Amino acid sequence: MLGIGLDSDGHKRLTRGPNFALVGGSHDTHAAMTETAIKINEKLKQAGHTLESVPHEQFADIAHEVGLKPKPPEPEN
Repeated sequence: MLGIGLDSDGHKRLTRGPNFALVGGSHDTHAAMTETAIKINEKLKQAGHTLESVPHEQFADIAHEVGLKPKPPEPEN
């Protein structure tokens, strides 16, 4: 997982975990990204999955449970 904080308070922030990297953001934004990544990992573990093994639909459900919004569907041509 990759998290990029687009707001800034002048500090450079980087947090890495076993399956995530978080860069940028204000103190509050970076803290929220960190909390979200940790929650996702906890839910993956509870479900008996790793990031690499979780089915896409189940990952989307987990992401929604921790407060992430789904990506809007691509328009059909």
